[in-house]
Amino acid sequence: MPEIKIGLETHVQLDTETKLFCGCPNEQAEEPNVNTCPTCLGHPGSKPRTNEAVIDAGIQAGLALDCEIAEKVVFSRKTYFYPDMNKNFQITQYEEPVASDGSLALGEKQIGIKRAHIEEDPAKLEHQGGKMESAEYTLVDYNRAGTPLLEIVTEPDIETPEEAREFLQRLIRIMEYLGIYDRDEGSVRSDANISMEGGNRVEVKNITGTRGIQKALEHEIERQEKLVNRGEEVKRETRNYDSEDEVTRSLRTKEEEQEYGYIFEPDLVKINVSEEEVEEAQDSLPELPEEKRHRFLEDYSIEEELADSLVTDPELADAFEESAEIIGGDLAASWFSGPIKKTLNYHELTYSESPLSGEWIVEVLEKLDSGVLSDRAAEKVIREMVEEPREPENIIEEEGLEKAESSEVEQYVEGAVEENPEAVLDYESGEEDALNFLVGQVMEKSGGSADPKEVRELLEDRL
Repeated sequence: MPEIKIGLETHVQLDTETKLFCGCPNEQAEEPNVNTCPTCLGHPGSKPRTNEAVIDAGIQAGLALDCEIAEKVVFSRKTYFYPDMNKNFQITQYEEPVASDGSLALGEKQIGIKRAHIEEDPAKLEHQGGKMESAEYTLVDYNRAGTPLLEIVTEPDIETPEEAREFLQRLIRIMEYLGIYDRDEGSVRSDANISMEGGNRVEVKNITGTRGIQKALEHEIERQEKLVNRGEEVKRETRNYDSEDEVTRSLRTKEEEQEYGYIFEPDLVKINVSEEEVEEAQDSLPELPEEKRHRFLEDYSIEEELADSLVTDPELADAFEESAEIIGGDLAASWFSGPIKKTLNYHELTYSESPLSGEWIVEVLEKLDSGVLSDRAAEKVIREMVEEPREPENIIEEEGLEKAESSEVEQYVEGAVEENPEAVLDYESGEEDALNFLVGQVMEKSGGSADPKEVRELLEDRL
């Protein structure tokens, strides 16, 4: 494999009530261009004013990434002529980012964080009648203009698309734990800089999500490898990622920093950040994912794989801990990271978005632990609680899910054996699938109330 260097520039939309430099709502709108004012529309004479909550979020994120925090928050103008920025400059940070020189661990490896800076989001382009390259015309929606972004820039320490995806997953998780991240679709967008064997650097823009970053890099690496193998030069350029076709397409030659003509923003004052403010922010940081993971391993003696799974969702992790105090760490960990998380993922829900409650889950798992419910029945109750929310007791009664008595199960086993002599002969001939078939027949007879493990054992004894 050739030497590959990847650096990411990740834009995280911050979850504040208002935009970065004006009082317009920082939220999605059903109609275009309604959450706007002269400032976020870039009208001449309009004056920006800084949202304090954005500065606080930038400091928190910097501390969570082990960064140095700037003594002064200073903004600059970045000049470029694109249709999504109608005042023809973007207010951002250049000379003095809010945070710099940090790192994020991927196992034993540290990915350097070069800088984390605050900037405003441009407007959103809506291409009509096709993709960007083939659209008949393009509309501009300024609802997004002025949305506060935190751009986190890594050193070129990432070596594979898989590492890039893992880095982004961990970064997003930290933002979720801090409570500063807007979880709406498209609220995390990355640009990737990639070079191979010391060759020219190519920037790939407009990559959304963790799966997208892996797919975009896999394609770009393959494209560059083919060029090198043909003896062609990899051009220094900016390319756009098309997530539908999973390909990159050339946009323009790569700009140099000096082409942006940075100047300090004359309409915004410098904001001093005292040592006391940084210490207060440090003290107010929540327990972060990696810290929580280590504590789960120590406090509950659970497997690393389970701890890794539990900390991916902060609300799920909290619910696990509350339940573990009642029903024990092993049982709670296996179910929160297993059937509960599987059900949430299937419905594309986080724990906080679901109707589940810790009280309901504990009730189900206590019935499982006491033998009232089988594993299969307990999982069915979990699914029903998500799909048609109601009390676990009601679901169990309506669906007849209480575990069948052993004497009943024995009758179901005897019936399945008598009614399926061919399957019995197949099993006696050494076909294991025949046993699975008979287990299914018993489960059907019991209406799902039998314990599959008990059924299998009874069938093996009977045969």
